[in-house]
Amino acid sequence: MSKEIPDHESEQNDHVENEPQEQLSYLSHDELMQKVNEAEQKANQYWERLLRMQAESENAARRTERDVANAHKYALERFVNELLPIIDSLELCVNNAMQNKAEGGAILEGVKLTLKMFYTAMEKFGIEQVDPLGQPFNPEFHQAISMQADKQQAQGVVLSVLQKGYLLNQRLIRPALVVVNK
Repeated sequence: MSKEIPDHESEQNDHVENEPQEQLSYLSHDELMQKVNEAEQKANQYWERLLRMQAESENAARRTERDVANAHKYALERFVNELLPIIDSLELCVNNAMQNKAEGGAILEGVKLTLKMFYTAMEKFGIEQVDPLGQPFNPEFHQAISMQADKQQAQGVVLSVLQKGYLLNQRLIRPALVVVNK
């Protein structure tokens, strides 16, 4: 009884010969360099895009920060605009009472004290008066209502203030209404 021992090597060789042989293809040096250059260009484009997006993000954050700061800084503007006519009326009352030397000195003193309290409260919140009497006309802060000739004053000087102007944190809320020398 003789058993035949299978020949593994011959089976393996038959198996390899039966499989289709894959042909490996290699790119040439020039083709590889071209692919590397293309990959580098793409990487550079992505890097530049990333940097632009980062800069845009930082700019948007700064803009938002500035807008929020301005919103806090100028939040009182509408409220101040509502108070200004009240102050104007009180000032007019004081001026008329002083010119007419009318009775009621106690009332006049009360109005003066009220005005003083208003001014103090306004200063606390960054509100300043623009009272340009005797100063050169400045169109950024003054609005000329009329012009008069006064030889004793220099040309372009504010002769009288009809209504004071106001600033909120250095930003003009209302220009001063003035009469300017010709």
